[in-house]
Amino acid sequence: MHPAATARIGITAVGAHLPARRLTSQQLQDEVTAGGRLRLPERTFEKATGIVTRHFAAEGEYASTLAVGAARRALAARGLDPLDLDLLLYASATRDVCEPATAHLVQAELGSRAHALDVSNACNSFLNGIDLARAMILAGRARRALVVTGETPSRAMRRDPEGLADFRDGFAGYTFGDAGAAVVVEAVERGGILDIETETASEHWEVGGIPGGGSRHPRGDEYSYFRGGGKELRGVFEKIGGDILTRVAARTGLGWDDYARVLVHQVTVPYLERFVELTGVPAEKLVVTVPELGNVASATLGIQLDRIRHELNPGDKVLLLGLGGGVSLMTMVWEAS
Repeated sequence: MHPAATARIGITAVGAHLPARRLTSQQLQDEVTAGGRLRLPERTFEKATGIVTRHFAAEGEYASTLAVGAARRALAARGLDPLDLDLLLYASATRDVCEPATAHLVQAELGSRAHALDVSNACNSFLNGIDLARAMILAGRARRALVVTGETPSRAMRRDPEGLADFRDGFAGYTFGDAGAAVVVEAVERGGILDIETETASEHWEVGGIPGGGSRHPRGDEYSYFRGGGKELRGVFEKIGGDILTRVAARTGLGWDDYARVLVHQVTVPYLERFVELTGVPAEKLVVTVPELGNVASATLGIQLDRIRHELNPGDKVLLLGLGGGVSLMTMVWEAS
């Protein structure tokens, strides 16, 4: 394969998929407190997070199931057959199995024959996947890529906390919802991905996550729950987040008025409100999904992009801002073509 004839690589199609099962935050709270070990005031989950509903994968639905649903929508939007792909990146914080790469499970279901691999970086996985797809196309290693994510973080929730300490330790997990998203990435004649910036503070990797499934804790249900403090994560993001936006603005010359939309990873409503307060982004430029969907991890930005794709005109610019445990931040400036 030869390097791409153009330096312009863009997103040419988007798809999203939500599982049919839908719960209110109060229904989830009732489930968590059903054993009687924990007593909470009515609507504690909703009042603390601003999350009203969320979607959960059903029995027999997996991360790959949601990814495949989104992938089929993205391919249909572009009028593509799975065999038109030569790169498939499964970019998610959730996997079906530890081995092999979940990309192979997605590919087998789609019927494609592309080079397939996983990309994993917590909630930034999807943005990282788009960036990697772009780099591989520019390097001549691919012509057309499908980047997919399927997220089922609801299965890392502690559904039966022993008491208040367990509940607090796992509270961030109660913000989760499940979803899938996908984009087609390929060469474009105009627009495309204009700028990418990253900021990483790996010294904070222990702030939150799921400790099980790796060589440190290969077995044991206790390690399969999400642990960590939302306040600690927010503190890290607030400390380093401003610098990345300043660098992007200085390099691109773009301000808030230059963006048709600003897509940002969303954990809770108070978290999003704090982001608006710190950055000054006009609230009307946001695509607010967290009250309806909860924190859908790396699928967040893909779902937001899917919801606004029809309203964008050629030349419209979109800023995508990802936040992920680890801790990492990432921005992408994309111009619709």
